[in-house]
Amino acid sequence: MRATERQIDDWLKAKENEHLEFKEAKNNFHFETLVKYCAALANEGGGSIVLGVTDRRPRRVVGSTAFTDLGRTKAGLIEKLHLRISADEVAHRDGRVLVFTAPSRPLGVPISVNGAYWMRAGEDLVPMTQDQLRRIFDEASPDFSAEICTRATLGDLDPAAIKIFRERWHSKTKTASLLQADDTQVLRDAELLTDEGVTFAALILLGTRPALGRLLGHAETIFEYRSSEVPGPANQREEFRQGLLLYYDRIWELVNLRNDLQHYQDGLFMLDVATFDERSVREALLNAVSHRDYRHGGSIFIRQYPRRIEIVSPGGFPPGIKQDNLLWQQNPRNRRIAEALARCGLVERAGQGFDSIYRECIRQGKPLPDFGRTDEHFVWLTLHGEIQDPEFLRFLEKVGRETQAAVDTRDLLVLDLVHRGVPIPPEIESQVPRLVELGVLEQVGRGRGSRLLLAQRYYRMVGKAGAYTRRKGLDRETHKELLLKHLVGNPGGRPLAELHEVLPQLSRRQVQDLLQELRSEGRVKLSGQRRWARWSATESKNKNGPKGP
Repeated sequence: MRATERQIDDWLKAKENEHLEFKEAKNNFHFETLVKYCAALANEGGGSIVLGVTDRRPRRVVGSTAFTDLGRTKAGLIEKLHLRISADEVAHRDGRVLVFTAPSRPLGVPISVNGAYWMRAGEDLVPMTQDQLRRIFDEASPDFSAEICTRATLGDLDPAAIKIFRERWHSKTKTASLLQADDTQVLRDAELLTDEGVTFAALILLGTRPALGRLLGHAETIFEYRSSEVPGPANQREEFRQGLLLYYDRIWELVNLRNDLQHYQDGLFMLDVATFDERSVREALLNAVSHRDYRHGGSIFIRQYPRRIEIVSPGGFPPGIKQDNLLWQQNPRNRRIAEALARCGLVERAGQGFDSIYRECIRQGKPLPDFGRTDEHFVWLTLHGEIQDPEFLRFLEKVGRETQAAVDTRDLLVLDLVHRGVPIPPEIESQVPRLVELGVLEQVGRGRGSRLLLAQRYYRMVGKAGAYTRRKGLDRETHKELLLKHLVGNPGGRPLAELHEVLPQLSRRQVQDLLQELRSEGRVKLSGQRRWARWSATESKNKNGPKGP
């Protein structure tokens, strides 16, 4: 998709991140430097470098005369990097802007320039560390859980765990032969046992305590309960170095020992919500076991506090997975484990993401799952148990009762983001029209200047009708009158930046649209161009302007 003037305007307000880089490059920009930046962007998941825009905030377009033969530059980039680099020239009102966009590197393949693998560090380019390169090369490694543990035998698998696996698989599929087959056949059918031997997936899910200690000692889960933040020994601690199916239920039993109820009022009724949701805790454990890096020597830790649970698993996110895409992108690091869990009904499908966890957090009025402490070495998930907004919880329950329509995780996420005033990512924008049609969202305005807010009935239900009026804001005509009043009171022509301060709740583009409407009505005029452009009230007769002769 080609870059546009509107997109440049949106980027001016954005922060630089691993996917976006700004350079002033007013007169020129070295081609070799551009090659390195494109390589760095590709190594960090893909992104764009924008020339002709100041790299310090408040950011503005200054224009660039670099790379006049854009086609030749693009061909040179592709020849150097062997990636499909796109190059766009945008005729922005404030000057020429160049946008070079690099796709993400192939899985397991870092992009090099003259033998060096580049990444960005603040304003600079630096070589990637050996640890970062190792993680990239490891992306193309085979599934560890499907590999054979050459020292393991069938006797290293616990018969009780195999029985649990068999019964769960039968309960899901109702296949009679599962109850008649011997253990070896069941394990072969599940691909946990092959002609070459016992897989690591079989050990991790079904292994005995002695076998795990001897063959894969770090494949353990440690539970701790801590009543406060004070460092020192935990109030309770249990270690599980055995197949997951042998302790899967025990983890929830431990959490539920101290799982108090929180109360909220819904009309005449007092309703209860558990601090920790069973499905969310179980799903978090399954994801930790499925996605952790078993080549990493650490253990899975589950730390329970009175109002939160932390699940820490070694290895960072699997390749291609980040916090902002884990709801719609799956890449199980240990596919054989995930497939076995799907067979026995513990997850709905191999590689299932965090859909159910997000769904329950939103439905229960709790904060979304928190991955803020995650890094390249550990995934650190925090589930907060405190009900933050019981009024929003009541609204969601009422929506479910009244609409009688299936509201999925993406619908709930849209409602939660709108409620918190957070922009909706492109991946779930398609949910908006349906929610508007159901009457649970309202769209204020049209086109680029439109905004979303919860339906008026939400504010009436929670007794905050004034908040609805405030959030909905002034209507379009009132906005125009405020701009006109400012121009009449400040003659001589005013820049767009000053007029934006009159309506700071609107975007720069929205203010421009209002001014263009006033201009088409003959109530204001524009003189000058680009940075010297000035708006002023006309001398013609209008509602609030000065009267003509």
